[in-house]
Amino acid sequence: MQAAEVASARPFDSSDLAELFDRFADHPALLLAVSGGPDSMGLLAAVARWRQARPDGPALHVATVDHAIRPESADECAVVEAAARHFDLPAATLVWHGVKPKAGLQREARAARYRLLAAEAKRVGAGAIVTAHTISDQAETVLMRFLRGSGPLGLKAMAEITERDGVAIIRPFLWETGDRLKATALAAGLTPVQDPSNIDDRFTRVRLRKLIAAMAGEGLDIERLATFAGRMRLLDEALRHQAAKLAQASLKPTIVPGTQVFEAQSWLAEPLATVQMLLSRAIEEVGDSEVAERLAAIEELSVQVLMALAEGRAAKTTLRGAVVAVTAEGRVIVSREPMRRAARE
Repeated sequence: MQAAEVASARPFDSSDLAELFDRFADHPALLLAVSGGPDSMGLLAAVARWRQARPDGPALHVATVDHAIRPESADECAVVEAAARHFDLPAATLVWHGVKPKAGLQREARAARYRLLAAEAKRVGAGAIVTAHTISDQAETVLMRFLRGSGPLGLKAMAEITERDGVAIIRPFLWETGDRLKATALAAGLTPVQDPSNIDDRFTRVRLRKLIAAMAGEGLDIERLATFAGRMRLLDEALRHQAAKLAQASLKPTIVPGTQVFEAQSWLAEPLATVQMLLSRAIEEVGDSEVAERLAAIEELSVQVLMALAEGRAAKTTLRGAVVAVTAEGRVIVSREPMRRAARE
């Protein structure tokens, strides 16, 4: 981002902040996830200013994560704690202890970060964590999923509110730009830190950021990518609705814990995508939700299930910690894989 672009960006004002945050005013407490970078420092400044205008608003807590990967990270966390004190907000530095993986470092760091943040949110009584994801993050996410072979509905946008480890994740800036957040931080007198990993070409997101900048001249910019992702989310919601209706119509009672039984002959009259979504949701509920879904695998499984139903034969396969069995009588039984069931009991 060029200095001129930041200088011309308009910081969030009181009306912007009310529109963004008033709907969260009934939370007893919010945990702000602040890394010290421009976006998250803008988040800190924006939410603190909003709270100052809302005496009845939630208590605010700040958390920053020291991934203990770079020697500078402890000093960067100290900058965040100082920024929180600037607004008279309590802050905690959460440290990711243990050996760091050589492969998939950013993925594992992200998982560790959310685990630590969720634990801290529960400790301070916050039902939600607020992050500074922006429209650029939306664009990078959809492009990353596309390059990894995701199908149309895997290209959906990040949701504004999700849940992780029993805590809500709120992303109020998903359709805002990072330059406005940085301008908001600077207007509040905060000096963001610069994480060198954000310009390190070893990381996929950094390379994608440069690719998006190069494609912008052809019309494929962050706004268009984010808009595309939003449209895919609408399609995803519609398909989930159809899959839920089909599941409700075909689901049969069972006394076996961790098992779903369907009278599935009616599935043969449904679009493949609906059956695929139904099976995906059933497997996620019954199996191992920590295992990432692979589109090709659920596509193959759905075809196998429908072929077995059409031919009136039994079939069985395992995916993501769940066993999916088709009976010759036309039932589909989704149950937890025995070893995983034993581990949970």
